[in-house]
Amino acid sequence: MGRDTALVKRLGIWVLTGFALLLMTNPAAAQLPFYTDDPAVTEAGVLHFEFFNECDGLQSSQFPDLRQNTANFKFNYGLKHGLELDLDFPYLSIYRAAGTKSSSGFGDTDLGIKWNFHKASPGSWVPELGASFYSEFPTGDEHNGLGSGLSDYWLNTIAQEPFTEKTRMNANLGFLFAGNTSTGVIGIQTRHGHVFTSGVSLIHDFNARLSLGGEVYAGIADTGLGRTQLQGLIGGEYAIHNGLGFTFGLLGGKYEASPRVGGQIGFAVDFPAVFRGSHSRDNASSGFTTDILESTSLKRSYP
Repeated sequence: MGRDTALVKRLGIWVLTGFALLLMTNPAAAQLPFYTDDPAVTEAGVLHFEFFNECDGLQSSQFPDLRQNTANFKFNYGLKHGLELDLDFPYLSIYRAAGTKSSSGFGDTDLGIKWNFHKASPGSWVPELGASFYSEFPTGDEHNGLGSGLSDYWLNTIAQEPFTEKTRMNANLGFLFAGNTSTGVIGIQTRHGHVFTSGVSLIHDFNARLSLGGEVYAGIADTGLGRTQLQGLIGGEYAIHNGLGFTFGLLGGKYEASPRVGGQIGFAVDFPAVFRGSHSRDNASSGFTTDILESTSLKRSYP
């Protein structure tokens, strides 16, 4: 109990520090493949597709589960008035110790809507703001650990602010009303409680093609197994072509709900030719990342 209390205090300091920093400068652009989301949305009439594959080594407390591979598919479609529709679903492979059967198959399916409701203005202290709401449906096989067996409802608030033209920060605060945050065997596994999430990422554009950054993301539940999630990620993206990007990351975590160590590679692509020719992201204020990728959110461990 004392450790959980100390963790809550540390998370509070992180969140307060993040939002204090958010008030210092002006708004910026898009997002790297982190769990922390950014407020950007896909431009109206454009279809955006993301794929990533993440292989994680699990905490010893997860035994006999040893490793999990998550191949995630996500589709975003831009609407008018700063809105975006989201659909994503993972294909999971869970590897277990000898004598215990491993499992693989599709996991739970997420449907969501995201709203970029405030564009920051030059000279204003108010950052760029957005929010997303996700519902996750129990389409995965609960008995083999591929699904949670629950319907999840999750609200995430998003803010973005730069330190310079090339360096920016994103901050998230989220609340899971019902369900849990697990994807396969990773994530908080409460059944009748609430989950609070927070994340802060710092991103720097090194040139017109390469951006790198790091983040800290955390979650804590009021009841359930694996009640605490705390993890960090370093990664980036490389713009191969306009509307096509390659992403990569290394991550590690503490507590049962987080992977012990993991690696991720992926790509993102826009299909403006299917609807109309244009860039993919609303906030096209940075050199290249506005064409490529937003976060898949914590439903790689969250919706």
